[in-house]
Amino acid sequence: MTPETQSAGDTTDPRILRSRRMLMDALANLLTKKEFEQISVQEIADEATLNRATFYLHYQDKAALLQAMTETRFRGLIDRRGISFTNCEGALRAIALGVCDYLTEVTNCPVKGALLPLEGSIIPVIEGMFKEGLERHGPAPGVDVALLATTAAWAVFGAARLWFQTPGRTPAEEMAAKIEAMVTPLFLGAPQ
Repeated sequence: MTPETQSAGDTTDPRILRSRRMLMDALANLLTKKEFEQISVQEIADEATLNRATFYLHYQDKAALLQAMTETRFRGLIDRRGISFTNCEGALRAIALGVCDYLTEVTNCPVKGALLPLEGSIIPVIEGMFKEGLERHGPAPGVDVALLATTAAWAVFGAARLWFQTPGRTPAEEMAAKIEAMVTPLFLGAPQ
């Protein structure tokens, strides 16, 4: 993770945590009124009662802030469900369940229509989680970690989005198990 996209949980300095939380809250509040593309960095800084320079100390641009906000919310959803994974066992299902929960929460929050660019905010978070896992557990020789993480992230997001858009959908837990069953072969069958 780069400094520009670090989430609030990546540091323990209370001033940094406070500034990042204020910027995330400001963006979330502005998203209830405007489309993401219409929001400027200056508006975010003003809403957070911080100056523009402080914004740039924490984030490269508003997309980096959106990604950090998404990651914080996404990891919070996983934590609220009490899902933990210290190894690969259950990680894919937990991520899939988190995406289902995220889609449900984001679309039920007071954001005007489709103002939040979902693909641009959640997919990089999922990719990052898969990359971390692959690098931690040592991918097979010849495996393109970035390509595998991207492919799996889009597969999880796409399946979760289809689930969310389906009337009378199954419970999220059931869908997460289906996503796990379908995406696991990507990791097991990665070219070596």
